[in-house]
Amino acid sequence: MPGLSKRTEGFTDSVIRRMTRISLQYNAVNLSQGFPDFKPPREILERLKEVCTEDFHQYSITWGAQNFREALAEKQSRFMGREIDPNSEIVVTCGSTEAMMAAVMTVADPGDKVIVFSPFYENYGADAVLSGAQPIYVPLYPPEFNFDPDELEAAFRQRPKALILCNPSNPCGKVFTREELTLIADLAERYDTFVITDEVYEHIVYEPYRHIYFASLPGMWERTISCSSLSKTYSITGWRLGYIIAPQTIIDTAKKVHDFLTVGAAAPLQEAAVTGLRFNDDYYRKLQRTYTERRDLFLTGLDTIGIPHTVPQGAYYILLDISRFGYDSDLEFCEVLARNVGVGAVPGSSFFKEDVNHLIRLHFAKKTETLNEALNRLESIYKKITPKH
Repeated sequence: MPGLSKRTEGFTDSVIRRMTRISLQYNAVNLSQGFPDFKPPREILERLKEVCTEDFHQYSITWGAQNFREALAEKQSRFMGREIDPNSEIVVTCGSTEAMMAAVMTVADPGDKVIVFSPFYENYGADAVLSGAQPIYVPLYPPEFNFDPDELEAAFRQRPKALILCNPSNPCGKVFTREELTLIADLAERYDTFVITDEVYEHIVYEPYRHIYFASLPGMWERTISCSSLSKTYSITGWRLGYIIAPQTIIDTAKKVHDFLTVGAAAPLQEAAVTGLRFNDDYYRKLQRTYTERRDLFLTGLDTIGIPHTVPQGAYYILLDISRFGYDSDLEFCEVLARNVGVGAVPGSSFFKEDVNHLIRLHFAKKTETLNEALNRLESIYKKITPKH
């Protein structure tokens, strides 16, 4: 038999999705994979009911239904501060996962290099490798998860084709400041590098922090590929509706990549989601308030229990420090946590290039009662998990 692809030899299955399966196995509260347990907005669901009886069951236009792209362009023009052309500057994808893959394949050739901040969402390195590119990892340093400008420029000196920027960041919840983004922009211009942004948590940011779209910085529109999705903003992670926004010269190529990857996103779901894209600003303010309340509830509970943790500036993830338990494997710890305590988490090592085994990731995109149940179970963590020393 011939050998299989060598580019996948370093891959495992998704650790995040694996931890969902383990959570189900032990009937644990699943705070691992980042999806809500509450319903999407009622208006979107009502429109979905109507769509089922209408004529939206065949392919839409490959790069997105016309009315979906128009509604998306109207919304993002308002938030990004520039007029976006729905016909030439948008590609609708099957979730932000495909958007990021298509973006990397649009700009990177085999042998190119791509900068990735560490910690990172687990797909980024794989996106680079599957495109034949080589990831260059630049560390973010806790507790604020700032980068060292000298280390970043050293990475740029390797002449990368692109930098991947997750802002707000999964898993550490960092929101990059204007000063940090400006420094990245200066380096991207100096070394003629694309910036691929993952901005799926663009509307989940906590006071006093502010999300700044990288493409809105002076001179950056031309070299930025903005990727995002509707999953987190409208609590529809299973709908898999993502998008790329970029100048026409980039989008023309991204359309071709997207076409051969997935053909197109689900037509009836695009039609129903138009309703959400047309919400006014009150919706996004309420979203921020709601997630702030969940974050504060969860942080207060963890403080009461006495578990050290990060404080996210954006997104809905918290990293817990499990050093005191003495486990050499954070994956083993997460399995014990699910089995003995009844809470599902993700081992931090799946997000770091560095040798990190003392952190685990939990998320708080859950109902209040679910978070309280998780906190009640975590109260027993020091009784049910024996330290390994």
